[in-house]
Amino acid sequence: MIGIVIVSHSAKIAEGVVELCYEMVDKDMKILPAGGTADGRIGTDPMLIKSAIENAYSGDPVVILADIGSSIMNAEMAKELLDEEIQEKTYILDTPIVEGGIAVSVQAYISSNIEKILDVAEEARNTRKFS
Repeated sequence: MIGIVIVSHSAKIAEGVVELCYEMVDKDMKILPAGGTADGRIGTDPMLIKSAIENAYSGDPVVILADIGSSIMNAEMAKELLDEEIQEKTYILDTPIVEGGIAVSVQAYISSNIEKILDVAEEARNTRKFS
């Protein structure tokens, strides 16, 4: 089953997005928050992100959704620190963490097809809230 990691500068935001995702899918899915720093401050920490990726990994791909700026940079750094096997199956998605997180979680629950998950992430990035 696809693993999902939600990265935010705020631990509370990352945990909240995970909570929303679990409203839509089975609790057996691995959707993990990686928010804030190791000492509880606002920011991101590549080692926390790396740990979340490793915990989300079950042989199937892991997708990362990150909020802003340095969260992307630290997700990339965390990916570089992974064992090659996990690294090759880890994707950083260019999608909003809330809308994208929910859409990706639902698609991952339906199917472990990474191409479909990447498509859903792209659609979530471009979805308009008003017509």
